[in-house]
Amino acid sequence: MNTTTASPTPSPSIVLQPLRWTDPWRWLRLGWDDMRASAGISLFYGACFWAMALVLGWVFRARPEYVMSLASGCLLVGPFLAMGLYDTSRRREAGLVPDLGQSITCWDKHLGSMGMLVLVLVVLELLWGRASLVVFAVFFNTGMPSTTGVMQAIFNPQNWSFVVVYILVGGVFASLVFSSSVVSIPMILDRDTDALTAGITSMRVVLDNTAVMVLWGGMITVLVGLSLWAYGAGLLLVGPLLGHASWHAYRAAVKPPEPPGV
Repeated sequence: MNTTTASPTPSPSIVLQPLRWTDPWRWLRLGWDDMRASAGISLFYGACFWAMALVLGWVFRARPEYVMSLASGCLLVGPFLAMGLYDTSRRREAGLVPDLGQSITCWDKHLGSMGMLVLVLVVLELLWGRASLVVFAVFFNTGMPSTTGVMQAIFNPQNWSFVVVYILVGGVFASLVFSSSVVSIPMILDRDTDALTAGITSMRVVLDNTAVMVLWGGMITVLVGLSLWAYGAGLLLVGPLLGHASWHAYRAAVKPPEPPGV
């Protein structure tokens, strides 16, 4: 008697698309459209980002040596908040009505992949924090300076070597975090892929479109930096704007899978 076994369905191939210099501006415009169309949902997530910034600011003023450690804790929450914004943009793209409750729980079907990716990000952030403390310990052998001392050290021309080393160390870890997460989280939401595949794909996007992604990373840095004025209130708008825009960055960088049978 002949028996047949069903062959496993192959996973859709991941095809990257080239990016143009004008794309980041287009992502921001599309993100703004998403934010206007779902203002209530966007402001909810913006308020969450603002709350995290307020807590980080308080810790920086009180105990600056623990800022990077607390930032690692924010990384436990931040990706899940970002996924809610991605879900909102995805629903609008599909012609569905965005729903706050749906966006808050959209990660529950991807908990394994999200947990692994967040773990990697937290490890990178902890290493970043440890490296920062080492830099301070090397250049300030009298102990960790106060908040005022940190600002004086950064803007003191005599400490240029400390500033250069601190920026270089931070830049390396920031590049790793950005490269591994720039499209991985929306990819997990969209394709339910594993964290390793999503992270590698994200790094491929950065390597294949380095100049454009450096521009995108610079735009994110500038917008977030500007939003931190006035006690971080700008995050009410900038946070959701960048979240929605990041979904469109993923859509532009990774070609959607072909429908079955095509």
